Amino acid sequence: MYVMTIDQRGSSADVDRVPGLLAEVAGLSTAGRFERSVGDEVQGVIERPEEVVEIALHALRSGRWYVGIGVGAVDLPLPASPREGSGPAFVAARTAVDKAKSGSAHVPIAIVSGGLRRGEAAPSPAGSAGARACANAEAVLRLIGRLVQDRTESQWKVVEVLRSVQHGHSGTHGTQKVAAQKLGITEQSVSRALLRSGWQEEWAARPAAEMLLDFAHGTIVGDHAAGGQSKDRAQDTGRPEHPDTRIPDSKEGDR
Repeated sequence: MYVMTIDQRGSSADVDRVPGLLAEVAGLSTAGRFERSVGDEVQGVIERPEEVVEIALHALRSGRWYVGIGVGAVDLPLPASPREGSGPAFVAARTAVDKAKSGSAHVPIAIVSGGLRRGEAAPSPAGSAGARACANAEAVLRLIGRLVQDRTESQWKVVEVLRSVQHGHSGTHGTQKVAAQKLGITEQSVSRALLRSGWQEEWAARPAAEMLLDFAHGTIVGDHAAGGQSKDRAQDTGRPEHPDTRIPDSKEGDR
């Protein structure tokens, strides 16, 4: 399981953004449930690594949240409310969000290994296989998160329209032309925005982040069959593995 603890940045000088975030993440997970845990913080339990990646990047986009991810076992059966949950992954999620707050990195996200033993009171020790696997997943998510955070609003507008055009149609030729028509701009402008936004790199790297999270979970809880499940899950949900991110040659003009 993956436990996510997401805390609002600078909440003392800002409005309460928790209700808005809860409404947004409700549409990003098929089974995970998020609730306000304490103050300006939300917590939820997720089963699918691709949903962890989606929610984490969504939270990082605004620059208003610290994201902590705990990987490991949870005490079963899960209670109706995430606030009542317990187990190593919950402990790890708390450690992770504190790490995200204290770190000097530009991207405030951390992933911590929670271990397997029931009632375990501390995350896996540094240097353990689980800790190393989580560190690898964290490194990739921070790289992707940097692209997401640094994207301008105008670039996001292009990205969002293109994603809506491509929804369920991975590899469809001509989607950038359709996006350009919807936005009322040239196809060349769409291409430039995508190049500068790092959108192609983001979607090429997302499966790697999902795979590393899946591998970390398998390493921690001993599920050696975990590897490769991310791809199967993506197919089960109908989510395209790779959107069409090809950038037309700028010499093509506005054909």
